[in-house]
Amino acid sequence: MKVSCLQDRLAKGLSIVSRAVTSRVLPVLSNVLIAADDARLKLAATNLEIGITCWIGGKVEEEGATTVPARLLTEFVNSLPRDAKIDMSLDVRTQTLNLRCAQHDARIKGIDASEFPVIPTGDGAQPIPVPAEAFRHMLEQVLFAAATDETRPILTGVLTELRGNTLTLAAADGFRLAMREYTLGRPAPEPISIIVPARAYSELGRVISQVEMEEDADLDIIIAPLQNQILFQLHNADPNVDFVSQLIEGNFPDVRAIVPTTCNTRVIIDTQALLGALRVAYLFARDSANIVRLNITPGSGITAGSLQITASSPEQGDNVSNLEASVEGDPIEIAFNVRYLIDAVSAIHEPEVVLETTAPSRPGVIRPNGNPQYVCVIMPMHIGR
Repeated sequence: MKVSCLQDRLAKGLSIVSRAVTSRVLPVLSNVLIAADDARLKLAATNLEIGITCWIGGKVEEEGATTVPARLLTEFVNSLPRDAKIDMSLDVRTQTLNLRCAQHDARIKGIDASEFPVIPTGDGAQPIPVPAEAFRHMLEQVLFAAATDETRPILTGVLTELRGNTLTLAAADGFRLAMREYTLGRPAPEPISIIVPARAYSELGRVISQVEMEEDADLDIIIAPLQNQILFQLHNADPNVDFVSQLIEGNFPDVRAIVPTTCNTRVIIDTQALLGALRVAYLFARDSANIVRLNITPGSGITAGSLQITASSPEQGDNVSNLEASVEGDPIEIAFNVRYLIDAVSAIHEPEVVLETTAPSRPGVIRPNGNPQYVCVIMPMHIGR
């Protein structure tokens, strides 16, 4: 192998694929695959749960491949002058990668590329295109609700459904549910329901934010349930990236049955005003199990409705925030975990948010006003009198 590329290109590619590197299990998994072919330089890494491959521009004089320690290579490349040319060549007999750049001449010992796990490419499969930025925003709106406790592995994943021309992502941890729908440009070939690890989706979101692409560039989704894998391709980006993840086996809870269909009290309120008040309440609630009380009062013909948010700490003090709101239905006092409320409201980009409640012991529903494609359900907290 003999290839040259620019420092900034190689540094960016390594920063993307290194997220999949692991130091556990097999020594080769702590390495990054470097392969020169077809006038491009391919970089790949995997921890056997996710695999990331990206392609960067380069001048290929001789094709070849090897794997070298990801951490050492990344730190070395990041130490080189930006925009400098890096020349790389491989001593096949010793599996040593030689790198030359400016006044630096390094030799890094590697492991034969034949020992590196094969990462699926999705060749021949029918992709489902989704705007990459839209998908990244969908992830931001549901990932916070996924469980981090491994005692229920199913809930550490994100339900991913394709039915007709609707893509649905949903996550739940037993205390809250977040669900986001998106209308596809064309129907999926067949209904699919799978569970993708939330950790994998979190890494995918980072990858999408790292690459350069047009605002309307697509993310191609290829699902292979029989192989227990899902593949995402960013082929109209710089650099081009493939991201593959294993799936979680099992049945996800019926998320649509969790969402209440009726309410006795409905509040419409300014999103930023509510978010600001919740963040203030958190300062006082964080030492008291994050409990905040919401006192909702309908308006009259003369006065507007109100939402009062109260948080208190026996040792720190208390705070009361009074917000004007449009309130329909019955007055109610209900308590929630303020962190859950902040997560839900932070995920809403519309100017107004809707809060629906039925009773102090029943779940609350948060959704954007005028947008039925996103909903968050939060279980209330018990408050003594």
